[in-house]
Amino acid sequence: MNALGKLFLKGLVVVIPVSLTMAILWWLARESEQMLGGLLAKFLPEGWYIPGMGVVSALAITILIGLLTHVILFQKLFAFGDAVLQRLPLVKTIYSALKEFIAYLSPDSQIGLSKVVLVRLPGHDFEMLGFVTREDFSRLPLPLSIEEPIAVYLPMSYQIGGYTLFLPRSCLTPVDMSFEEGMKLVVTGTIISRDKTL
Repeated sequence: MNALGKLFLKGLVVVIPVSLTMAILWWLARESEQMLGGLLAKFLPEGWYIPGMGVVSALAITILIGLLTHVILFQKLFAFGDAVLQRLPLVKTIYSALKEFIAYLSPDSQIGLSKVVLVRLPGHDFEMLGFVTREDFSRLPLPLSIEEPIAVYLPMSYQIGGYTLFLPRSCLTPVDMSFEEGMKLVVTGTIISRDKTL
C-alpha cells in the first residue's frame, strides 16, 4: 500500500498541472466559441458558420488589439478607458489586480526583466529571495533617507501576497537566476529544485 500511495502521489504531480492547464484552455475556448460563435452564426449567411470560428475570431481580435496598442490614437483611447475603470469603485480593485497579474505575462514587462537578489535585513541572520523592481527614484516623490535605495519585491509562497521594501544596496546579493526561476522557487516554497526543468 505504501508503494501504491507513492505512485499515486507521483501520478498526481503529473496529472493535476496538466488537467488544470487543459481545463483553463478548454474554458477559454468554450466561452469564446459561445460568445463570438453565437454572434457569427447570427450575422453570417446560413451554412457559412463552421464550429471553431468563434475561437479563431477571439484569437484574431486579441492579436488585432495587440497591434492597435502601437497606434498613438488607440493608445490614447486605451489610456482613457483605463482611467475610467481606475476611477470606478470596486471595479478598479478587480481591474487593477487582474491588470497587474496579466502584466507578468507581457513581453514588455519590466518586472519580468528584474534582477533576482538575496536580501539580508540588518541585524538578522536569515535571507530572503526578492526581485529588484526599481533603482531610479528621481521621478517618484518619495522622501527616502536611504543611501542608494533599491526597491525590492518580496513575494510570499503560493503568491498570497508580498512586500515592497526600499533597501540600501549593501543588503542585497545578486543571484545568477532568471526571474521565472526565482518566482517559481518562491511561489512553491522552494519545492522545485533548480536542477529540474522549470
